Order: sequence, then C-alpha cells, then structure tokens
Amino acid sequence: MARIKGATMTRKRRNKVLKLAKGYYGSKSKLFKTAKQAVMKSGNYAYIGRKQKKRDFRRLWITRISAACKLNGMNYSTFMNGLKKADISLNRKMLSEIAIADPAAFTALTEKAKAALK
Repeated sequence: MARIKGATMTRKRRNKVLKLAKGYYGSKSKLFKTAKQAVMKSGNYAYIGRKQKKRDFRRLWITRISAACKLNGMNYSTFMNGLKKADISLNRKMLSEIAIADPAAFTALTEKAKAALK
C-alpha cells in the first residue's frame, strides 16, 4: 500500500496564511514563517480593536451628551440620573444623535430630567 504524503495539505495551509499576509511589508508577505507570525499578530490586533471600537464610540457619545448638557446648564451625571428617575430609557447613542440633530428635543429632555430631580 502506498504511503500518503501530506504535501498537498501543507501547501494549502501555507498558501492560506500567505494569502492573509498579502500586502504586508517585505518578507512578511513572502516567507511562510514571518508571514505566519505577522498574521497571528495582526489577528490579535484585530481582536483587540473590535473591543476598543466599542469603548471609543461610548466615550464619543458621552462627550457629545456632556457638551449638549452644559449648553442647557447641567452636567452629564445629573442629566443621566434625572433621566433614570424620570423613567426615560434612551441609550447613549440615541441621546448623542438627538443632541446633534435636534437640540430642541434635547433641551426638552434636560427639562424633564431637571423636573425629575426636584
């Protein structure tokens, strides 16, 4: 019985890694060993980046809400506390969109938050 060699699967696996490393600088896109290291590292960066993206957007939304609150004579934490006490459940993304697109509606929200705190 003939011995089955693993050359085709090895080539397939290596080509898959080299395809992922396409466009990398220098030998990182040509040599399997360095390409494999670069692909693993870039995968880690991509994984971390997906988590950071969520953090960064939340920080952006909070900054926008805070700026709009200051225009209405409030700070962010008292505004959010007032909304919670007024039973208004809007997420930060929607609040920041309202603050940008419709300042009059945001002012109405701040008035409701102030009224709930009294």
